[in-house]
Amino acid sequence: MDLLIATGNAGKVKEFREMLGDERFAWHDLSEFPAAIPVPETGETFDANASLKAAGYARQTGMWALADDSGLEVDALQGKPGVHSARWAQLNGTGSGDMDNNATLIKQLENVPEDRRSARFVCALALSDPSGRIVLSARDSVEGRILRSPRGTNGFGYDPLFFIDGLGQTTAELTPAKKHKISHRGKALRRLREMMDGGLGLR
Repeated sequence: MDLLIATGNAGKVKEFREMLGDERFAWHDLSEFPAAIPVPETGETFDANASLKAAGYARQTGMWALADDSGLEVDALQGKPGVHSARWAQLNGTGSGDMDNNATLIKQLENVPEDRRSARFVCALALSDPSGRIVLSARDSVEGRILRSPRGTNGFGYDPLFFIDGLGQTTAELTPAKKHKISHRGKALRRLREMMDGGLGLR
């Protein structure tokens, strides 16, 4: 079965394939569809944006499409950057991309004490059939806190700043296998895989 991972983010594509299994689907991603019209992420929640992307790209490609919207919620910033996580530096006029996003967040939290630096990664997933109908969705999160400087070279996004006390490591210091076990995306994908196996017979 052909399945489109509705993202151009190579890190996400790699994680999806590792966690859902290379053997079960013929994998595709948006790098194969340069003419695809970007789906505006106009939703106010992760769930809404995941559904918009899955449905929009499914209709354009005629494939089953799996999309996620995920990001970082920082309590000291009233839940921001939230749905704007990937564009946080750009929105603040401080650059673009992962390094600038991290630098912007460090600056914004420089006067926040250690006991108020709690945060969570959130992932919402949506699976659309080729007609654009959302047939399954899943959501999960992982709790942590934001460090004052990056640690680790694995992962992507805010992983070098996201510290999990119970593990004593950032998510950028974890091996891929360990990260998949505890991450927001890993937990949400396992939920979705169980539903795909049980509800749709997509094996």
